[in-house]
Amino acid sequence: MKTILLSIGLLTMASACSKWQNNQQQITKISTDGTWIISSYIDSGNDETNDFSTFRLNFLTGGVLNGADLLSSSSPYAGTWSITDSNSNDDSLDDLDFNMNFNVGNKLDDLSDDWDIISYTDTEIKLIDVSGGGGGTDYLTLTKK
Repeated sequence: MKTILLSIGLLTMASACSKWQNNQQQITKISTDGTWIISSYIDSGNDETNDFSTFRLNFLTGGVLNGADLLSSSSPYAGTWSITDSNSNDDSLDDLDFNMNFNVGNKLDDLSDDWDIISYTDTEIKLIDVSGGGGGTDYLTLTKK
């Protein structure tokens, strides 16, 4: 009986891991396929979308993130990105983190964070970040151009 229960437990864990890996692979594939715009950015209740309307993001394989401002000759802005699991004990989508990091001192640094994934499709990724210590909640929507 113990062997059967242990086998069921291991099978359940493998299934959860497989589901997480499937979501991670799907989001990675979607992210690296095309150029993205910031279609919505709400920073602690303040709509700052217009501040990013001229930016384009390219998520490349190997964790390379390139940002460009169509109105600036000082772009591109280099960064990194990844998708990680913040809680390996369950397989829910909100445990996947969409991590972005840009160099301090440029406008895209505001987006540097470990965002929780709310939802995703082939053309849209919705993210949320709840800051600790009463810092507010930020929402970011990326839309494929």
